[in-house]
Amino acid sequence: MNGKTDLSRRRLLKNVATGAVLLPLAATQFGTAFAADPLVTPDDPTAKALKYVEDASKFSGAKPGSHCGNCSLYQGAAGSAQGGCAIFPGKQVKAAGLCASWVAKT
Repeated sequence: MNGKTDLSRRRLLKNVATGAVLLPLAATQFGTAFAADPLVTPDDPTAKALKYVEDASKFSGAKPGSHCGNCSLYQGAAGSAQGGCAIFPGKQVKAAGLCASWVAKT
């Protein structure tokens, strides 16, 4: 065999080994990025404890204008219909919702 063939084969094996190591890592990153977190339901035990409602107008004793979308714990993008919340890890809340842990965004 000539030296050029050996070098190409080594390069191929090195690239295949690198790809085999990086592929699961890349799949995990893409899978997490595209998987949508489920929406919190009012029946969730934490939601019940914090009196979470999907419509802030139905929350008794709410401060005027308060809703998840303007809470400092809300992790969704501004103007989004729903997003993550620090109180409910791995789940999303409706921006129009409200719970007893609401803290004004500063």
